[in-house]
Amino acid sequence: MADRFEGAALPHLGAAYNLARWLTGRDHDAEDVVQEAYVRAMKGFAGFRGDDVRAWLLTIVRNTGYTWLRKNRGELASLDHDGPDFPSAEPGPRELVMRDIDAQVLRETIETLPPEFREVIVMRELEGLSYKQVAAVAGVPIGTVMSRLSRARQRLRELLCQQLSEEPQDGLPSNT
Repeated sequence: MADRFEGAALPHLGAAYNLARWLTGRDHDAEDVVQEAYVRAMKGFAGFRGDDVRAWLLTIVRNTGYTWLRKNRGELASLDHDGPDFPSAEPGPRELVMRDIDAQVLRETIETLPPEFREVIVMRELEGLSYKQVAAVAGVPIGTVMSRLSRARQRLRELLCQQLSEEPQDGLPSNT
């Protein structure tokens, strides 16, 4: 049984950690959440009857993360500034600076979204889950996922446009 669980669950460890990291905002806390989620998943694996281990496992990570946040912080916390960076093909110094600024702005903007918007953005856009998988993980109908994604994308667009309109002409944010 342990071998079957490892074979099914370990390939999704990166996605589990990424979701936990975005939920908790801290590397150490995300590790704790993933560890607890994998223990819970291993205990319940014998009863798993579905065909989408990834969605099942991310559901456990999500629920464990929210339980952990309520227990340890009493509320949902904002995220740190560590997150995925955008890949670049052989960038020069200016491109490196701009890429880092863009990634930082995007991370900070995602952090401002309400948790229900943030989680669907992370699962769909960063983890590449299907609408059906996101719905299964979040425990909501697909229509709700689509609605939340639409509103989250619109809110991100608005916030990013606001930030861009406040930037100096050279595209670099001011330090004031």
